[in-house]
Amino acid sequence: MDRKLKIAQYGCGKMSVYTMRYVFEKGAEIVCAFDVRPEVIGKDIGDIIGGGKKGVIVQDAKEAEAVFSKNKPDACIITTMSLMQDLKVPFLTCAKTGVNAISTCEEALFPHNSSPALTKEIDELAKKNNCTICGSGYQDVFWGNLITVLSGATHKITKIKGKSSYNVEDYGIALAKAHGAGLDLEAFDKEIASADRVSDDERQKSIEAGTYLPSYMWNVNGWLCDKLGFTVTRQTQKTVPQTHDQDLPSSTLNMTVPAGYATGMSAVVTTETKEGIIIESECIGKVYAPDEFDQNIWTLIGEPETEVIINRPATVELTCATIVGRIPDVINAPAGYVTTDKMPILQYRVKPLNEYVK
Repeated sequence: MDRKLKIAQYGCGKMSVYTMRYVFEKGAEIVCAFDVRPEVIGKDIGDIIGGGKKGVIVQDAKEAEAVFSKNKPDACIITTMSLMQDLKVPFLTCAKTGVNAISTCEEALFPHNSSPALTKEIDELAKKNNCTICGSGYQDVFWGNLITVLSGATHKITKIKGKSSYNVEDYGIALAKAHGAGLDLEAFDKEIASADRVSDDERQKSIEAGTYLPSYMWNVNGWLCDKLGFTVTRQTQKTVPQTHDQDLPSSTLNMTVPAGYATGMSAVVTTETKEGIIIESECIGKVYAPDEFDQNIWTLIGEPETEVIINRPATVELTCATIVGRIPDVINAPAGYVTTDKMPILQYRVKPLNEYVK
């Protein structure tokens, strides 16, 4: 493409500070921005990013469909919530108006195994209006393509184990609450953990009804199996509260989490496959104590055994850089809901983004 890409930003919170700046620095431009919060609506996006006015004013999210219908951007970045049901409106708005969309929504990475009905609805509408919808971010690379590339150098795999931790303070109030941060243990058990104490049949009914609450690794395991050609025979999930022996202040929750309360949660997803290979992945999201830091550890067990450990990854920045770097792949992809395991392995964009669009 011989012009700058025109990008919309939907959700102007913490993550957008990076996604919008990265868009400009990769030779594209933000042409419109939306949010639902009164305190953000009306702001120039330059006041959010820093570095001076940009002449683009944040509008009420209710105006997105009208704006897209009149002046369709090349793609929309959605940085709001973590579940597909929470993104139903922006995803369907993009699909209805024929605007390509990519989101940091963790479930959106591979929603077929947790929200099949909504995914099908979005897919059909996107195909009808010739656009592509997908989810990406940190998990696309560090829980996905990194593992599948390493598997290509492995003679025999019997098990894949993953463990990743992140500070919920970095991602906003919606994510922190979804992890049960700030709840006492009784409330955590009732509101978070109890959802996983169900039979396989009950879980499947919940999935089909669109009411299941997957942890991030639930969708990652589905993505890995799809990419590696594994056939899933059973998948289970268990959530466990994380606690600390001292009070922890949380700016995101606007409270101090008392000692012994849930600072967040650990979610372990175990996937059994027809091929006999087990995938056991754990994500730990919580309000960090002063000495804690992000970590990503994956082990391929078999011949040979390989372990990769990444300490202190800049998870927020890596998520946002992945989103922006994926934009040409989204535009180039066929219409519909297309997961990133069906796209090329992400590459560094040394040229302006438009030069990677076919």
